[in-house]
Amino acid sequence: MNILITGGAGFIGSHVVRLLVNKYPSYNIFNLDALTYAGNLENLKDIESAKNYTFLKADITDEQAINALFEKHKFTGVIHLAAESHVDRSIKEPLAFAKTNILGTMVLLNAFKNLWQNNWEGKRFYHVSTDEVYGSLGKTGLFTETTPYDPNSPYSASKASSDHFVRAYGETYGMPYVISNCSNNYGQNHFPEKLIPLFINNIINNKSLPVYGDGLFTRDWLYVKDHAIAIDLAFHKGENRETYNIGGFNEWTNIDLVKLLCKLMDEKLGRSVGSSEKLITYVKDRPGHDLRYAIDATKINKALGWEPSVTFEEGLAITIDWYFDNQEWLKNVTSGSYQEYYIKQYS
Repeated sequence: MNILITGGAGFIGSHVVRLLVNKYPSYNIFNLDALTYAGNLENLKDIESAKNYTFLKADITDEQAINALFEKHKFTGVIHLAAESHVDRSIKEPLAFAKTNILGTMVLLNAFKNLWQNNWEGKRFYHVSTDEVYGSLGKTGLFTETTPYDPNSPYSASKASSDHFVRAYGETYGMPYVISNCSNNYGQNHFPEKLIPLFINNIINNKSLPVYGDGLFTRDWLYVKDHAIAIDLAFHKGENRETYNIGGFNEWTNIDLVKLLCKLMDEKLGRSVGSSEKLITYVKDRPGHDLRYAIDATKINKALGWEPSVTFEEGLAITIDWYFDNQEWLKNVTSGSYQEYYIKQYS
């Protein structure tokens, strides 16, 4: 099988690439990434010389380049993770999110359709999406696979649109597909613009910890390696044209998460209890901020036997240890020098 993984140099994508390269030596795994700011090939140094791994630099919105790659490599499966994903950035640059997340998805769908439309046997397009397409929950309830879409930010609207296009290609052209909607991921190799890696780095450097509003916004947290395992299961064993919600059964308010992170970091750094909490600063809330996300992952648990392998406390401790053990990676990312890795390795 020739499997294309888009966004494979990113946070979640790199874990999926590594898992499939190591688990399926008979597969040819192609990692396609435009290497924007969040793409980092240093994330995959350990498997870059594997015989069944190939890196392809391309932008998913470049129709000519994507069509040429599909024609050349005859991808039998696509796991589509490439996306603009930061809500704050989407508020500032909504058109960039529409271009990558909607148009880019359509370019991939069209290339897959054009290649295999008369021969769908053994083919599959897997689209990785977000729980944010469902909008915001109140204090109770959970998102299920049948929750109506109600996106509130340019990011979530762009992902909702791409979900609909995947389903439309399934209905219109008979394309075999699977969609998954995941909760907030955390873990190793996470670009330090998101809450957990940003705050780990800020605590190390005694910088402020900006918390939106009253800090009571609630999220479900999913360990990235557990998510990669779920993607593997859904890609190989999921039912055609089904959606699977993937969550950690693990809700935390932002402020409780930050205080737990401060506690674990104080222990790791040998600081007195409460030292890092003094860095917490409450800042003006962002526009369109959803109050609560929480996923019901019962379907994937019952259908495919998936469940989280670690508690949040265990996963967070593993994550903190990784950042301490990989200070050079963190330094390269925060300085921007990580972008030179591609030039050194692939020029």
